[in-house]
Amino acid sequence: MKFTIYTFGCKVNNYESNMMKESLLHHNFSYTENVIDADIFIVNTCTVTNTADKKCLKLIRRWLKNYPNKISVVTGCSVQNNPKVYEKMGVNIIIGNDSKDKVSDIILDYLKNKKTINNVKLKRISKGFNDTLTDYDHVRAFIKIEDGCDNFCSYCIIPYVRGSVRSKDFDLVISEAKNLAKNHAEIVLTGIHTGHYFSNGHDLSDLIMELNKISDLKRIRISSIEVTELTEKFLNVLKNCPKLVDHLHIPLQSGSDNILKKMNRKYDLLYFQNKINDIRKIRPRIAISTDIIVGFPGETEEDFKNTLEFSQNIKFSKIHVFPFSPKEGTVAMNLPDQILEQVKKERVKQLLNLSTKLENEYMNRFVGKEVDVLIEKVENQKSIGHTSNYLEVTLNEELEIGKIYQRRL
Repeated sequence: MKFTIYTFGCKVNNYESNMMKESLLHHNFSYTENVIDADIFIVNTCTVTNTADKKCLKLIRRWLKNYPNKISVVTGCSVQNNPKVYEKMGVNIIIGNDSKDKVSDIILDYLKNKKTINNVKLKRISKGFNDTLTDYDHVRAFIKIEDGCDNFCSYCIIPYVRGSVRSKDFDLVISEAKNLAKNHAEIVLTGIHTGHYFSNGHDLSDLIMELNKISDLKRIRISSIEVTELTEKFLNVLKNCPKLVDHLHIPLQSGSDNILKKMNRKYDLLYFQNKINDIRKIRPRIAISTDIIVGFPGETEEDFKNTLEFSQNIKFSKIHVFPFSPKEGTVAMNLPDQILEQVKKERVKQLLNLSTKLENEYMNRFVGKEVDVLIEKVENQKSIGHTSNYLEVTLNEELEIGKIYQRRL
């Protein structure tokens, strides 16, 4: 039987979709990119915002309507958060986040008994995981090293649908990385709260230094890290590990101490600024991207102005901007002084304009400079890839996908 997988959301979801794909191939199912050709469609959902939920529901409704004879499987955070919605839609198989590794057995059970399956547990997940991959369907390979979050930011549903912090076994990560590095020059370490990685007495810094020893591996990238996890030990790794790339994604969320406190973030602006200064003393050319939520309840014009000014002063290389999305089950859902949608849209626009300006300023610093480019795509006699500091580069020559080349911009 043929299956296809559609993935919404984060790098952890992408990793888990690859894991499900590998499992099904191992059980003699065959993969197709096109849902029309599939006997089974799997949708790996996201619930980080209400918009994400709506996109998931829209696709699944369309596929259920257009392909009523195909076996439907849904999993992921939106399903974990509200399985009854998907049950009422008539989905054949509903899989909780803690059972994605059992996707093959669950589908085989359905094929045998032809009974609807819903194994979602509504309690917080705490069981460990040992998912590993032998290959990855991107040029950069992701490794999920951690799952879960215990921060409980007031706007975020993820700790409830991903459960408590737990980490993959240290030796298992190293083994997986050695295998993936045979065909992937760059590995991205990912998790829900990646910086909280800890296994067998080893933290994230220890893991990076051990990965640095793998000869086939040329780049190590972290999908995201909280500013509170940039310890002296980590900064020392940044200084002494040449394979750790010149890019860190560090979520800010707001440039107002007042709003950060309401968000239940674990730092203030002075702490954030000082850590960025420490990083740039070590790596002056490093790209620092971030996430910012605008229109959080109670965010005044002055608060937003402070966010713009702080972002300008930090000189982020890119800002991912999100309008506040009230999620049922979070503290922020019921906070007073909710912001009008039109105000949110205007603030999003202003912050995106600033992001474009800062992106251009950062990119212009590298015109005429030597950079290393990992080639990810070749088309129309051009090669496209990303540098260590995550600049997208197009080269007017055909090069080998998956290889790193030194070029002058």
